[in-house]
Amino acid sequence: MALGSGADAVVFYPAERDLETWAARHAAGSAPDRWPYGLDRLESHIAGVTSKNLPAATPITRVARRVIALLPPDRRASNPVGVTWDENAGALLATTTRLSARYSGVVWLTDGVARQGGGRFASLRRALRRMDGLWVLSDAQVAPLAAFLGEGAPPVHYVRFGVDQDFFRHAPYPMRPLVVSVGGDRDRDPETLLRAMATLRQVRPDVEIVVQSKTSIDPPAGVNVVPYLTHTELRDLYARASVVVIATRPNLHVSGMTVGLEAMATGRPLVITRTPGMDDYFGGTTAARMVQVGDADALASEALRLLEDPVAGAAAGEAASAHVAGGFTTAHLAARVAEVITRR
Repeated sequence: MALGSGADAVVFYPAERDLETWAARHAAGSAPDRWPYGLDRLESHIAGVTSKNLPAATPITRVARRVIALLPPDRRASNPVGVTWDENAGALLATTTRLSARYSGVVWLTDGVARQGGGRFASLRRALRRMDGLWVLSDAQVAPLAAFLGEGAPPVHYVRFGVDQDFFRHAPYPMRPLVVSVGGDRDRDPETLLRAMATLRQVRPDVEIVVQSKTSIDPPAGVNVVPYLTHTELRDLYARASVVVIATRPNLHVSGMTVGLEAMATGRPLVITRTPGMDDYFGGTTAARMVQVGDADALASEALRLLEDPVAGAAAGEAASAHVAGGFTTAHLAARVAEVITRR
């Protein structure tokens, strides 16, 4: 769908994101999607989509943005639409000129407001109110974000996330038992996870356990903690896993959904903490088992059930891959983002 002349939409990324290197890595098979978050797939829905870095922050650009923020957003119809992934980039997009409209995702803001109050985020609120539309990745975020932004703010849409199933492709179920956990964002729960892994290891000392995390907690005996994995290392680890386990603290932005979907795309069953919005991603399938926040025993128990029955584990893995293919790929994500952009 064409929005105008020339480049109809520009996807803006932070200044520090090296888009050329990312594209080269993707071409070499070392990174998912040609652009981060698969937004290159907007090309299937909007003509003339390009990507670009936002300008680096300098004293001059900061002053210029403060001046621009005092003016109404320019919305000349002949200019392209601007798109960003999250609220941090969205705050910069709000004062980016020569655009016909501005759209951004919002990821962490709702949890920040819930925990710290809205006053701390007043400047971000002003920036997001300059947008033409916003999207969130959890239905549980829609009402809190709309309430925080207030009357007259842009509409907030729920857009389900997706992963690159061409990169995180299905792999045969492994013979050797391996439990994997990946991720270290601010809402992961390494304490509960490592307690669960200690219990699991006591019951099944033969099982290999690999946890990717930057936690400073000493791991239980037999649990291998690594601080970082490349995309290819991560893909290979999923392919060797029997089950992937994720523990999170209470949050609204569905912490863990990326890893959960990547693992399921590879054909691996998932055990994950249930938080608001999680059922939208992992409900209604035998591929995922959800437990309550902080319940280390339940995490261990569900993982052990899958380990004790490799046939059931393999069947759950097949269901996992089909679940992602049915609605949780970056192709699906791009279609949903395009719908938000073209709804004007």
